[in-house]
Amino acid sequence: MPRYLVHFAQFHEDFRLAELEALAQLENIPLKYEPDAYSNDNPFLLVELPSNEDARRLVQRAILVKEICEYWGSGDSYDSLFAHLKTTPERWDDFKTCSFKFLVKAFGGTRTIKEQIKIINTFSFLAFEGPIDLKNPDEVFIVYEDYGNDPILQKALTNPNEIHFGRLIAYSNRDVVQTYNLKKREYLGNTSMDAELSLVMANQALARPGTITYDPFVGTGSFLLTCAHFGAFTMGSDIDGRQIRGARGETDGIKTNIKQYGLDKLILDTLVFDISRNPWRQNNSGGTSTRGGPWFDAIVTDPPYGVRAGAKRLGRKTGLNPELSFVEVEGTVNHLRSDYYPPTVPYEMSEVLTDLLEFAARHLVVGGRLVYWLPTVVDEYSSDDVPLHPCLELKANSEQNFGSWSRRLITMEKSRDWENLTGATIAAAQVSDETAKSTPPVQLGHYNFREKYFSKFDSNSGSSTPNEAVIPAEPTS
Repeated sequence: MPRYLVHFAQFHEDFRLAELEALAQLENIPLKYEPDAYSNDNPFLLVELPSNEDARRLVQRAILVKEICEYWGSGDSYDSLFAHLKTTPERWDDFKTCSFKFLVKAFGGTRTIKEQIKIINTFSFLAFEGPIDLKNPDEVFIVYEDYGNDPILQKALTNPNEIHFGRLIAYSNRDVVQTYNLKKREYLGNTSMDAELSLVMANQALARPGTITYDPFVGTGSFLLTCAHFGAFTMGSDIDGRQIRGARGETDGIKTNIKQYGLDKLILDTLVFDISRNPWRQNNSGGTSTRGGPWFDAIVTDPPYGVRAGAKRLGRKTGLNPELSFVEVEGTVNHLRSDYYPPTVPYEMSEVLTDLLEFAARHLVVGGRLVYWLPTVVDEYSSDDVPLHPCLELKANSEQNFGSWSRRLITMEKSRDWENLTGATIAAAQVSDETAKSTPPVQLGHYNFREKYFSKFDSNSGSSTPNEAVIPAEPTS
């Protein structure tokens, strides 16, 4: 198959390959590359694809790719690159008379305009006869200089470590990040996910026209917007409807953003309920039927982990009167009052994830994806910390590191129908009733994350009270 050079953005490096593979699956494109050739420290990856059209489709909605080129050659110097190019002179003939321009891009280094022009002139042996057109050329040729990702070594380098050359096939969709930039959004909350990662998650979820995507912890609805951008029908729910509605009703809340982006026809609805006691209808076997069963194509969410937004579920604290909600106040039963707010109890992170994976196993269609954030303590994390479920296959695990803690974007795909299987493998799982009596349950890295988060930074600051000056802001969700 023909070879192509993918030029990634040097940002969110741990997410790039997972997004590229998701897009290949979405477009049903066979993608081949050498796994050892990829590095987070380098933005270039050589891949094999069936055709130029497949290359265009692969990156047409990519967020963490800059462009993809038809690969012509590489070398550790310009002389070796030219020698490589001269082995395939038949490739040049198709572009003899077309208009063209050259670009010089340097990773880990810089080139002045004069230096770029000098480099471009060294490619005169290609003997292109067409006119140079800097604004709207028929073809664009790109020279990539790679100086490496080590700042200390970069200062000592006068020449690049490697040089790549290719013909531009297509740019990616990175410009859409500015469309959904939080600074331009009319309605925000303290848990609104930044646009770039929201769009990456939509790609990981394979959001596309004709599918339904659901966010069970919808908050201010960032994922509804980005999944709908790619054509999916979206809907969400939350135990607290105040974030959904906003403070000013029709002039605030999620509806404001839906109107701002013109997504009325794709965002179906937002609902208020406790996901652990959800009302979604389902037949007893968990299979598809006209009365219920799996119908979500993707679940995209950021579960609350109690730093900025506390995780809650319906319930009463031990010792309170269980009939308290039915007391009449001014002649109206309490729970029927317009200002009634149901009582809640804390929802521990490991319990949230248990319920989330079980919900996904029951309500996703086979082949549907669950994409969610998992908070972890860096020093305590191991691969065993990722919750598992027998119906769900782990597809990607990408880390965004914040120093002492990180969050991981977990992508899972439903591989089999739910058949009354037990819940996720998590901290509180017991190997057997008999063993559990004498063996404490294993507690994974995300167990009691909120307490670990604050105690970690308390100890660093030498104070028993959380110090906002030394606690990095939790990334928004």
